[in-house]
Amino acid sequence: MNIATPIARAAYSQREAPVRTARAQEYDLLARCTQKMAMAWTRRKEDFPLLATAVHENLQLWSALAVDVADHDNGLPAPLRAQLFYLYEFTATHSQAVLANRASVEVLVDINKAVMRGLRGDGGGV
Repeated sequence: MNIATPIARAAYSQREAPVRTARAQEYDLLARCTQKMAMAWTRRKEDFPLLATAVHENLQLWSALAVDVADHDNGLPAPLRAQLFYLYEFTATHSQAVLANRASVEVLVDINKAVMRGLRGDGGGV
């Protein structure tokens, strides 16, 4: 009988990953997209495909958010859902302007950061 074996197994076993909320996941996705766009913007002249990829990934994220807020079962208040959907529409239009070299990513970064503040509860929502 070896009492140390179960204790050792428990001590060295992998811990389960902490449960992440949907808000935390959305925040992390927005943060990654925002960082990629900002970095890619600074390198746009030497690496335009990097910028195009970053803007496209941001638009994919916003498309998913738009689908989510358009769902009638979404628990957010209707006015907030409408604002978020409008931001998706603006993001889609502005992304095209960025890719056509007619606009910068600055406003897209600002929008993402404002939504991130809202997700954190900093009162900086949309």
